[in-house]
Amino acid sequence: MRKTLTAVLLFSLMGSLIGCSGGTADKPSETADKPNSGTQAAAGEKADEKKDPVKLRIAWWGGQSRHDYTLKVIKMYEEKNPNVTIEAEYAPFDDYWKKLAPQAVAGGLPDIIQMDISYLSQYAGRNQLADLKPFTDSGVLDVKDVSENALKGGEVGGKLVAMNLGVNALQTTFDVETMKKNGIDIPSKDWTWDDMDKLGAQAKAKGLQIGGFAYHHEVFFPYYLRTIGQKMYSEDGKTLGYADDKPFIDYFTRYQKWYDNGYILSLDKEAQKKGVAEEDEILLGHSVSGNGWSNQFLAVANLVKDRPLELNPMPGPGTKEGLFLKPSMYFAVSESSKQKEEAAKFISFFINDLEANQLIKGERGVPVSSKVKEALKPNLTENEAKIFDYVTWAESNSSPMDPPNPIGSVEIEKLLRDLSEKILFKKIAIDQAAAEFRKEANAILARSQK
Repeated sequence: MRKTLTAVLLFSLMGSLIGCSGGTADKPSETADKPNSGTQAAAGEKADEKKDPVKLRIAWWGGQSRHDYTLKVIKMYEEKNPNVTIEAEYAPFDDYWKKLAPQAVAGGLPDIIQMDISYLSQYAGRNQLADLKPFTDSGVLDVKDVSENALKGGEVGGKLVAMNLGVNALQTTFDVETMKKNGIDIPSKDWTWDDMDKLGAQAKAKGLQIGGFAYHHEVFFPYYLRTIGQKMYSEDGKTLGYADDKPFIDYFTRYQKWYDNGYILSLDKEAQKKGVAEEDEILLGHSVSGNGWSNQFLAVANLVKDRPLELNPMPGPGTKEGLFLKPSMYFAVSESSKQKEEAAKFISFFINDLEANQLIKGERGVPVSSKVKEALKPNLTENEAKIFDYVTWAESNSSPMDPPNPIGSVEIEKLLRDLSEKILFKKIAIDQAAAEFRKEANAILARSQK
């Protein structure tokens, strides 16, 4: 799971999950392999047509498997467009945003930026992301097989500032085989928070743990609020959206119980992690469950070679109200880019090219192109098929997502994480933390409106 960023306060651009997933990087910056001589021209172009050379920079976060296939997709694009050179920059989730923030301040953002919903309003609100609508209108960015709902996930202030790359839903991963071997009950799809308490107790009795929410309260607290008919932010984004402090108190009272009972990983051990699949507690044999977005399931499940993992919904009651289909991540084009149209062409290739998506598959979320999704189904691995099936189930068992988080939300996420640590270390009472969170969060939102 991705960990909430602890630094970079530049214009409220700090670190959050949700989730989506973090990753390792062998190098902070690398140019993709160049094609051999005699590469083919792009479809529809004359082989001898000369085009001006174009250089693009593209940045993303992710694990090693994401780095590997994305570099292959870049090479594939360069082979079809010999005049284009693409320089790749990638990093783990936390480091990614730390590097991106000063680039934004200096007006030196990459042409194409992988964007998370937690940061969408912040970058768009400062006019750092280009409007992609002119490119969808012209067909340069081909969205004819993309639903209107999928497109709307990238809109801020009436502009299409980011292209949705895939669809996710929150899920719980179960190590079913380990659970069966240890006599641990396997919850059903309609399980509850009480069932999660029971799962934690049974796992602990066998020397195992469950996947708690770690630092990712910025993802799971809003989910909990949705299950009880509340929202994290008001409709206008000017205040917190839940009516009183009882939800905060109830949520963290349960979480503190898990922590005190040893059901979940200690903060000191959690702080040492980069949020990469290779460090997952299920893979390491320490936990029987984990929580995250559906696309994050794949990296862990593929690494666990000796036993199958399964996806399950989040606990309820109110699971259908809590769940929503979320853009897994986006590609955006920086407003400072001098090659906006060329950047839009690459994004179009990324979401529409069938050969490229045989490499991408569902790792960045279930594809938004209906044509690509149907073409991939016959060739999916068992783990990939599980993700597609789960998202299909979630389509009928979820509710509309909330609007993109308001400006100031990243600072609020850090506040929430800091207070959660104080709660677990018994430095502040939960009711006091609830009141402090409300006061400080509303103050952050008020400042951000100016």
